[in-house]
Amino acid sequence: MMRSLLYVPASSERFIAKAHERGADAVILDLEDAVASADKGAARAALAEAVPSVRRNGARVFVRVNNHAGLLAEDATAAVQAGADGVVLPKTESPNDLADLAMILERAEGTGRPVIPVIALIETPGAVLDAQVIARGPRLMGMMSGGEDLALAMNAQPTPEVLRLPKLLVHYAAKAEGLLSFGLLRSIADYADHGGIQAAAAEARTFGFDGATCVHPAVVPLLNAGFSPSAEELDWARRVVESARTEQGAFVIDGRMVDAPVVQRARRLLERKD
Repeated sequence: MMRSLLYVPASSERFIAKAHERGADAVILDLEDAVASADKGAARAALAEAVPSVRRNGARVFVRVNNHAGLLAEDATAAVQAGADGVVLPKTESPNDLADLAMILERAEGTGRPVIPVIALIETPGAVLDAQVIARGPRLMGMMSGGEDLALAMNAQPTPEVLRLPKLLVHYAAKAEGLLSFGLLRSIADYADHGGIQAAAAEARTFGFDGATCVHPAVVPLLNAGFSPSAEELDWARRVVESARTEQGAFVIDGRMVDAPVVQRARRLLERKD
């Protein structure tokens, strides 16, 4: 599971030093928006030490690269050489962007290194409308949309009402292709709104999102809890699966009909716990 993906500026030694203590399922070392232009080279060079540092407690480590001709190849190559588990490609506009990144990663991997997967970050209206085509690009393991950049591109405010439809369209595209889907149906910038984040995580899970990103470590436990099945759900799932071993066709649990899709949903809940 990747319920929580914590952004950490790759230029900040202070944040990197404590990232492994935050309990996130994944850490995204950011070379893009969180790093000033003058610091990007140093942040890239620091990946060699930052990747193993933030991985110490078992988190998966991704690197958000700069999707810019002058930086992409250097960023992606450094991510591979540092041993990152994956790459986040911001401002993904088409499958061609993913194909270009795939070629860079293939050259960097050479022989003997594992194949690095990619998470596509969708941040413009055009990319939202092309999300299903993008979802068929090479190396993709997941997709998500960037609320603040998307709102900026539309000259809109990043309110939940504005972001809901485009985020769902990207989510549907990911699920249609069997990919992971990350996000809340709101911006992640207001990290101090813990009640709102808890509600948004619960809502996103009902829609089938797998997890979400965050920019502050205090949000990590909220996402881990929000995207995990509750004790009541697990109890229900165990009873459904147990009854399915002996019942033929449809049957009733807690006054509700259970048939094949419901049994499969229960099994997935138990797998998610494991």
